[in-house]
Amino acid sequence: MGTIHEQIEDLTFTNIIEDRFGRYSKYIIQDRALPDIRDGLKPVQRRILYAMYQDRNTYNQPYRKSAKTVGNVIGNFHPHGDSSVYEAMVRMGQDWKFREPLIDMHGNKGSMDGDPPAAMRYTEARLAKISDALLQDINHETVDYALNFDDTLEEPVVLPARFPNLLVNGATGISAGYATDIPPHNLAEVIDAVIHLIQHPNCTVEDLLTHIQGPDFPTGGIIYGQDELKEAYRTGQGKIVVRGKTEIEKLKAGKSQIVITELPYEVNKSKLVQKLDEIRLDSQLEGIVEVRDESDRNGVRVVVELKRDVNPQDVLNYLIKHSEIEVNYHFNMVAIYHRQPVLANLKTMIEAYVEHQQEVIERRTRHLLTQDQDRLHIVDGLIHLMSILDEVIHVIRASENKADAKSNIMKQFDFTEPQAESIVSLQLYRLTNTDIVALQNERLELNERIAMYHNILNNSEILDKVVIQELKEIKKTHATPRLTQVEAEIKEVTIDATLLIPEEQVIVSVTNEGYIKRTSRRSFQSSDTYDLALREMDYTLFLEPMSTYDTLILLTSHGNYLYIPVHELPDIRWKDMGVHLSQHYQLEADERILSVYRGAYHLDQAESRDETTAILMLTQQGMIKQTLLKDFVQFRSYRSRSSMAMKLKVGDQIVATMLTQQNEQQQILVTTYDSYCVRYPVSEVSTLGLKAQGVIAVNLRDDDYVVSGNTFVDDTQQFVVLTQRGNIKRFRADEIPLTSRAARGLTLLKELKSQPHRIIDVLAVDETTPVVVQGDTGHFVELTSEEIPLSARLTNGSAVQELDQLGRVVALHPANLTLADQEDTSDSANTSQ
Repeated sequence: MGTIHEQIEDLTFTNIIEDRFGRYSKYIIQDRALPDIRDGLKPVQRRILYAMYQDRNTYNQPYRKSAKTVGNVIGNFHPHGDSSVYEAMVRMGQDWKFREPLIDMHGNKGSMDGDPPAAMRYTEARLAKISDALLQDINHETVDYALNFDDTLEEPVVLPARFPNLLVNGATGISAGYATDIPPHNLAEVIDAVIHLIQHPNCTVEDLLTHIQGPDFPTGGIIYGQDELKEAYRTGQGKIVVRGKTEIEKLKAGKSQIVITELPYEVNKSKLVQKLDEIRLDSQLEGIVEVRDESDRNGVRVVVELKRDVNPQDVLNYLIKHSEIEVNYHFNMVAIYHRQPVLANLKTMIEAYVEHQQEVIERRTRHLLTQDQDRLHIVDGLIHLMSILDEVIHVIRASENKADAKSNIMKQFDFTEPQAESIVSLQLYRLTNTDIVALQNERLELNERIAMYHNILNNSEILDKVVIQELKEIKKTHATPRLTQVEAEIKEVTIDATLLIPEEQVIVSVTNEGYIKRTSRRSFQSSDTYDLALREMDYTLFLEPMSTYDTLILLTSHGNYLYIPVHELPDIRWKDMGVHLSQHYQLEADERILSVYRGAYHLDQAESRDETTAILMLTQQGMIKQTLLKDFVQFRSYRSRSSMAMKLKVGDQIVATMLTQQNEQQQILVTTYDSYCVRYPVSEVSTLGLKAQGVIAVNLRDDDYVVSGNTFVDDTQQFVVLTQRGNIKRFRADEIPLTSRAARGLTLLKELKSQPHRIIDVLAVDETTPVVVQGDTGHFVELTSEEIPLSARLTNGSAVQELDQLGRVVALHPANLTLADQEDTSDSANTSQ
């Protein structure tokens, strides 16, 4: 037991975690996620290629089932699951991912639409022809080997890589604390740059870029911005704009269509088509008839068919701006260099590759030199044999066995052990006069090659010439035309919204419950009713003719506003209910729409139409402010969220909003729950920005709060009051004396000792205004203001008719708006707020 306790170490949990995570991080950085700067391969990719090469599954051999290769890899070299190996294998065979695919696959290997490949038992594969250049000379001791995961086999730590694969095929990967994104390039251009650096070691990145135009993606596309490219290649990090290649085709009858023939690198085609179709379905853009994917084995072809007389260039600009037709590609050229991750620029990468190739050629040359020297020694022995052939044969015939024969000829004729071995193993037919000539020719060739090897090893310039010559041969064999076009300047996309959205006169409605829609004039005029489709107990807040170039501003009880362009509203028939705001906007559970206004901006106007109109906002806790209507502008996330209209205290909410004119002598009447009323000029209310809190509107008692606010111009303005007990009264504004802001005011009702009346709401009316009293039973009573007696200030009014059917009164609001007298909406729709 004592021995066991002596082996136990006391370690803190922190130290254990740090140690284990450090080991894990080092492993995934060096041996999993990042490519080697020399051959551009991750370990799993290298093991796949080496396993196929060992199994003679090369380009000039028949295809073999992928599952066999995967089994060899995970059984011999890669200590991970078969799915990760097969995914890596498939990716090396996808010509839309690799600029020069390293695996030649038969069967379903996935698609640009994100479709998965067939299972490995259904596909076949072999090394692509260009992979032969990666593995060439690997048997000539050109690279180091290391033991595999169970120390039973050896595997190469790097491949000879006779072409710069890291730049040609690029790489992407994420590890602990590091990520890499290296774009693919054109093989011919990269080889030219490598040759230039060998010939001019002191060249700059700018010099290399005279040979490399930029990335050459397998999916083509257009790169914009040479300055950004230069910065990315100089530092190893940067961002470039990549846009798909498009063209506009003219059709019959004035129609046209946009055709996308090349996509940005790693863009999922099916998702792009889906996004383009969503733009059409959501009516984000008028003018698209249909989106079709006509791609086939000949290439990509995504068609966006347009309506007649739509400007196709403007539609294309919009699609570029709002879809993945254009994307940003981020350079982050991190690779393993001398067993550690390095952010490398273009020159560093090429230098590392040249250094590797020089070492490969040198090691191959030493190996070949040793082989040829050994062979020359054998050939010299065989030539000497021919001159003493009869004596040697006599000695061999007199020997007891092969070993005795070797020993005897070594003693009597001074042959070395290798020479003696070759002699005793010689077949009789080789002992001819013609064979002597062949041996003499072979000795001449061997001497020439040995001299060449010595020149290569002793002269760095000759070694560099060998590297250059072999690179030129690979370029001649495997070079392909450039696919990606590079433009010097970034082409800015501007969208003329007025050309994309046809102007149309529509009827816009918003209800108290939050249902919103726009209806075409045709749908309204063909309807047999002027009544808007409403839910029970719902009523209209806004119902006006508008243009699709107009905008709506919706104020909420939580001090926020929604900015909604009319052309983005759902087009719904007059008889059908609108769409609830909650389907598109993130509102809180108790947040409700208070009021709706026509926005200050037209779609086709860069400046405000109105510099004097403001929205006055009044809160429950007695704060008030004015904000110019032109300050309510479009914001980044306007399609799904609201933006602040007024900063509120905790627990406060807006109870009323009103339009005001800065150049008019308007007044405001503020009413509280305890029936206090204060009247003062609107000019005393400060005009502040959207995020301001406002100023004090009324001096509230501790248990009181504001229930309504109304603006007016004339002292004879009339108001209707509803109490919580169901009483209603009408009074004139001059019943409340004009005072200053922040006063407490006078009471509007006669105080009772038991069950006092408290105010629910106050509406500004004229003598014919219809108002509605709503009860919690769903029943309502509609009456005109002239049916309500005009009363003095300290009266409690009279009970509403049918009070027993109403139950508890909950709301007072104007009667539903109607368009009965506005069938011709064309003129009024163009009027501004």
